[in-house]
Amino acid sequence: MLNFLRRFCFAAIALSATCTTAYAANPLLLNKLSHAAPELNPQALKSALSAMQCAVNNGAKQARHLAVIDFSQPSTARRLWIFDLTRKTLVLRDLVAHGKQSGENFATSFSNTEGSNQSSLGLFSTQESYVGSHGYSLRMDGLEPGINDQARERAIVIHPANYVNPLWSKTQGRIGRSLGCPAVRPQVARQVVDKLKNGQFMFAWYPDQQWLQSSAYLNCQPRQVASIMSARHEVAHGG
Repeated sequence: MLNFLRRFCFAAIALSATCTTAYAANPLLLNKLSHAAPELNPQALKSALSAMQCAVNNGAKQARHLAVIDFSQPSTARRLWIFDLTRKTLVLRDLVAHGKQSGENFATSFSNTEGSNQSSLGLFSTQESYVGSHGYSLRMDGLEPGINDQARERAIVIHPANYVNPLWSKTQGRIGRSLGCPAVRPQVARQVVDKLKNGQFMFAWYPDQQWLQSSAYLNCQPRQVASIMSARHEVAHGG
């Protein structure tokens, strides 16, 4: 049935720039991961899997791990999930910071702009690990034009931070905030980086209606996504 829908979708491209049916989340994978992470918003997980599948079906490499951040949850909640897609299991659930201009305990504002000190939504491809001013960290590239594609230029990376600490909530009502990076606790940072480095996926979700309705990945637009993937391949290979 899925192969039929894929063929139908590609046949329809000539008539429509948008085709979503063929890139719905894999039901078996969705079911397994939902059971592994019952406190993750089902729509966030479904959106993450659909966006990832859209990317893979249009030129991205298949990943082993997927990280999902549910920004509809407060910073005091363990709102970062990392899944093993091969084993269909939950690897880690932990705290993650948002940008200081995105909100207090809840992140409500997001940006792709340099100097905004806000978090970005959408699908990211995680890349190389490195040791920087924050220690062992991970660079990533935003895949969504106008939404998160300035992540590398903004130095939006996964890094350890002492302010990602549940004890902060007792005095601040929230954990500490970053300059836009999804910072994590130092105790889990190495595990997070090692699981996600070298071409995995990270997806940051929030019920922002404008983004939900316009995302090239959530509303899988094959020609646009394929163009993005082709451009990234040329940059990576010096084309």
